[in-house]
Formats: sequence, structure tokens, C-alpha cells
Amino acid sequence: MPFYHQLGKIPPKRHTQFRKEDGTLHYEQLFGTIGFVGMSSLLYHLHRPTMVKRVGQSIDVRPQAAVENNLLSRKLEGFQVKPNEDYLKSRVPVLFNSDVTILLSAPSKSMAEDAFYKNSDGDEVVFVHEGAGTLHTMLGQIPFSAGDYLVIPRGIIHRFAFDSSANRLFITESAHPVYSPKRYRNHFGQLLEHSPYCERDLRPPSKLETHDALGSFTIRIKKQGQLHDYVYASHPFDVVGWDGYHFPYALSIHDFEPITGRVHQPPPVHQTFETDAFVICSFVPRMYDYHPQSIPAPYNHSNIDSDEVLYYVEGDFMSRTGIDRGYISLHPAGIPHGPHPGTYEGSIGKTKTEELAVMVDTFRPLQVTAQALAIEHSDYHSSWLEPGMNPED
Repeated sequence: MPFYHQLGKIPPKRHTQFRKEDGTLHYEQLFGTIGFVGMSSLLYHLHRPTMVKRVGQSIDVRPQAAVENNLLSRKLEGFQVKPNEDYLKSRVPVLFNSDVTILLSAPSKSMAEDAFYKNSDGDEVVFVHEGAGTLHTMLGQIPFSAGDYLVIPRGIIHRFAFDSSANRLFITESAHPVYSPKRYRNHFGQLLEHSPYCERDLRPPSKLETHDALGSFTIRIKKQGQLHDYVYASHPFDVVGWDGYHFPYALSIHDFEPITGRVHQPPPVHQTFETDAFVICSFVPRMYDYHPQSIPAPYNHSNIDSDEVLYYVEGDFMSRTGIDRGYISLHPAGIPHGPHPGTYEGSIGKTKTEELAVMVDTFRPLQVTAQALAIEHSDYHSSWLEPGMNPED
């Protein structure tokens, strides 16, 4: 994230001696992106972060396509994904391409205190639909609750601790760095006045946990679609201090301020995060359009260049029928979609909405997994027919 943050103890000058109380040196680590020209942070460890004891088994976790060339609008019932005590096993891929994987997760148990995960393939944006807890990372702790986006850059060692067994997560795994939209920032990186959120809304790690421990510590590392077990000789959370621009953070969807207008505004006003290959948008409670002849429901539109995924969180999504919490709709590129019959006319005169949803628009077509087909409502593509029309005619 393009703002500076510091936590714990650091030396006054980078790349200089930083000694412990016993006179020995701390171990400095540059944790950065895009070679040496992207955002980075400097970390100071009690022990060398390079002490690998052994490498264990690897398993293939790449999503598999059941439908490679999809041209159907689809509806998935996300809450049909069953809870799983193992956080990593609970992550169920439903849609993917070479840029992004969309997963549903219902972890019913916290990760063990000696269980750690690092995604070296991509950044993750974890939307917390249900549940609360603490994200423990090598850079500190981030408490979270329902409605939070947890942005976890690639390479961050972390573990999830949940307050209860009732958790539902919508996870976007990105092969590209995840940023705030460029149009919201000035050339220094500061969020501008027209941005729907600002730096005050972003919650970086607030409490550093430092473990001075040697032994055998397994980190599950995802790289090139494989999950590897790496055993290190020191605890991965042994950082005494760090500073920089590269770190995880939380943003609540409830802190996203909607942008409205006299007539219906296009989806980019809901944009929350961006990459080179897709965007993430937040639909939040807001006042409807206030032109005297406005139609609050969206106009029919064609995604000529992008697939549209909507994850429904709360409230009544006024342009859809047959939608409930945790449902996902997929509208593929090139196929027009819009309000369901009756909702276009029915929106006239309404003044506000309490809907809450997360949208992912991808610039390359998405493939559909077998896990997605298992929770699909297969007749969704014909749900725009007028009452009385027979899809078989």
C-alpha cells in the first residue's frame, strides 16, 4: 500500500548495525516486490530468516476446469460449500483464469498456533462475509470482523485465528499486485478527495508478536500451483520491528463511501481495488438516483471485454430475483444481461437500497470448476424470459 508504516524497534539508519541487548546483530531482510523498484519493507529478525531444515511433500492445488469455454450466465449457491476444520482445505475454487482464482471458504476452526501459510504465487483479498478473529502475520496482527477486506500481499507468512466456528469467506487470489485504483491517487500515492475511502479507513498491522524460538517450524508455501512444506529452524514470527510500504491491511466494506448521481452511475464508481487484469468493486447501501425521471435499476449492458462475478452479501439486490446471501452470479463477456423481469419497472420511485455485494470483473474469460457446477442453479441463464415463456419452445 503506498503509505508508510512502522511497527516495533528499528535502527535510525537502514542497512546499518542493529544490535540486540547481548551485543549480537539483528538480521535485516528487504521484503519487496517487482525486483528492487516496487513497494518494500525492511524487517529485523532475531534469527536468520533463511534457515531451512528440510523440504517436505508437495501437493498440486491448481484449480481444474470442468468448463473451459463458458458462455452461460450462471448462479452458484455459495453457502452449499461445507465447513472444514482445515483452513487450507476449506478453500474451494469455483472460477479461475490465468490472472485470478475465486474461492469460497467456510473454515470452522482456527489454524494451529504452529501452522503457517505463505502464498508466493499471488496477492489475496479475503472478504469476510461471516465471522471474526485475528489475522496473525510476520508483520503483526490485524483484528477482523464481518465486512472486512483483508489484503494479504504475496509472500506474507500468516495464520488465521477465528473467534467461532461460523465463518464464511470470499477469496480472490490474484497473480498480479492488488492496489487501490490509480484514479483515486495523486502522483505521490495519496488518496484524493474524491476517493470513496482514505488512509484513515485502512488498518495495517497494529500489534507485533515476536517469538524468540528455535526448533522445527513448518510453513506451507504455495508456489506455481503447488503447496510445499518447508521446515525452518526458527519461528517465522521473530520480527522485532519493521517499516516500509509493503504490508497487509484491512478495509471494511462499511467504510466505503458510495458515489451517486442524478441518473444511474456505471459500475466503475463502485471500484475498490484494481490489478492489471481485473477489478474488485463494492456495492453498499446508498441513495438512489435523484433525477425526476430516473430509473434506479441498471440498464441492460454487455460485458464485451470482461466477465462479471457478483457475490451477494446482504440486503435485497433490487435488479435480481431468486438471489440470497452467499449466492454468486457469473455473467460472461459478450452476453447482454440486466435487471430481471419486473425489477426495472419496479425500481421507479425507490429512493435507497440496503444491498451489500462484492463484484469481480475480469478482463479474460473465467473457467468453471467441478466444485462450482456442484452448487449451481442450472436454469439461471433463462431467468430473463418473460413470465409464461417456455425455454424449451
